[in-house]
Amino acid sequence: MTQPTPTVERNDARHRYEILVDGERAGLTAYLDREDQRVFHHTEVDDAYAGQGLASRLVQEALTDVRAAGKRIVPVCPYVAKFLERHAEFADITDEVTPDVLEWLDSRLG
Repeated sequence: MTQPTPTVERNDARHRYEILVDGERAGLTAYLDREDQRVFHHTEVDDAYAGQGLASRLVQEALTDVRAAGKRIVPVCPYVAKFLERHAEFADITDEVTPDVLEWLDSRLG
């Protein structure tokens, strides 16, 4: 029996990328756009799918999509920040998290 292939989709209406396994959402990474920056603020994978490398695949594909869209990455989410430490290929489109960004994000998320 073959394992289902996870797929990543951008859900603009909900401001997140979702990773699907057999059509079921297994995880997400949430963002808000601030001018040309995509500010990632939360990533999660359902416990039922833990340990399968889905978070890494999700973030990899999300950041690849950010590059294709001509935007920049701001890694407020600790998982995204840790991922970027291991993947220097995104350094050229990564902006540092500043107090200004955090204040802006807090005003949007409440």
